[in-house]
Amino acid sequence: MPPLTSNATNNTVFIIMNARGPRTDLKPPPGPIAPSALYQEVAKRLRERIFAHEFPPGAWIDEQALAAEFGISRTPLREALKVLAAEGMVTLKPRRGAYVTEVSDRDLDDIFPVLALLEGRCAQEATERARPEDVRRLESIHETLERFAEAGNLDRFFEANQDFHRALLDLAGNRWLAQVIQDLRRVLRLTRHHSLLARGRVRESLTEHRAILRAIRSRDAERAGELMRAHLGQGRAAIAKVRAQEPAEKESAAVK
Repeated sequence: MPPLTSNATNNTVFIIMNARGPRTDLKPPPGPIAPSALYQEVAKRLRERIFAHEFPPGAWIDEQALAAEFGISRTPLREALKVLAAEGMVTLKPRRGAYVTEVSDRDLDDIFPVLALLEGRCAQEATERARPEDVRRLESIHETLERFAEAGNLDRFFEANQDFHRALLDLAGNRWLAQVIQDLRRVLRLTRHHSLLARGRVRESLTEHRAILRAIRSRDAERAGELMRAHLGQGRAAIAKVRAQEPAEKESAAVK
């Protein structure tokens, strides 16, 4: 490169003309997971096992056994537990370790009104943005829900229901709204008492989804938000019914 001239304008033009953009041909070499990302993979695996109730609510997490199972030291495991604690999925107790979070009635009463407001807003924004192909996608997911309901497959119905709500999140296109809703839904998945276990709740849920879809098709954003808030409220009421049934069922079993 020739030396810079004393002319400031010429120097500037020279620099601009000879500037190079970022290299696009450089890629990180393939290889094992970097140590800095190890705790994230551990957190992912633990999260999946908690959702599968391999670690039920209230269960103590044996760090030593898990570290041996994963073939890692306890340092990345503890970092992973901190991530899950920040998500509300585990509770860290001084000198006692980590426990899977137990969701109380008070937690549910606190979470559901907030979630209803947020998902109502999500349904409203999704309706405002929905194109014909978006509506068809939602209808396709709902048809899957109908099939699983008819087959009595509650587990698959639950996953398809999650897909329906995720599709609305994607359609709304509000990443901040999506982040908070997903965090709250993760906590709700910890409860042993799912709303779909209440007698007749699957059919009620389908009816509520149909009404939400009608509002979206009609591009009635305010109505879609209102119906979604009511849908979440009904979900909370269904969980209360399931919990109320437990003492009676236990008493009946004891008598037998």
